[in-house]
Amino acid sequence: MVVSGRDVARGTDVVEEIRAGGGSADLVCAELRTAADARSLARAAENVAGPVDILVNNAAIAVFGATAVIEESDFDACYAINVKVPFFLVAAIAPGMAARGYGRIVNVSTMVAGFGTPGSAVYASSKAALELLTKSWAAEYGPHGVRVNAVAPGPTRTEGTVDHYGTARLEALGARAPARRVAEADEIAETIEFLIGERAGFVHGAILPVDGGRAAV
Repeated sequence: MVVSGRDVARGTDVVEEIRAGGGSADLVCAELRTAADARSLARAAENVAGPVDILVNNAAIAVFGATAVIEESDFDACYAINVKVPFFLVAAIAPGMAARGYGRIVNVSTMVAGFGTPGSAVYASSKAALELLTKSWAAEYGPHGVRVNAVAPGPTRTEGTVDHYGTARLEALGARAPARRVAEADEIAETIEFLIGERAGFVHGAILPVDGGRAAV
């Protein structure tokens, strides 16, 4: 397994946790903003671990605010990381998967890609683009043994979401869904694991809500 991120210390902690649990992992740090960054990460991952059979596009940033006050630089950064980088990572990795007849790609979206909310136009639209890419890649690579799907999480308890929203506001967001709570990060990871696994062998191009039922109300 190759773990990628910008923070060496956090990445090292993840790698050590995986190894302590009996897994194999290496860290490849990357600043993912350009197509060149994506290609460089793909090459580095293959140099470290060999051909990539599973890709999880999880890197993202969230830009929130009223449309009229969004800076161009923030808009560009959000689309670069949330749309451009996954596009060029898939472009670099999926053809090899297709040539070998096996591959799994899971893109991490968000529940707000499916409905409108004030202040989320940039972030939500970038993830909506990722969801359409998911379906396009499923059509393109599915006939060659590569399954491409996405998860669309709802409010999830992570260090970043707690810092951004605060615990009380995060809990209030979670309470709007039928599950009446916030997701734990492990629940999102387990859903990704399902999509990668053989039990999801007939699942192609799906956007799987992991939002406590928020998409239903």
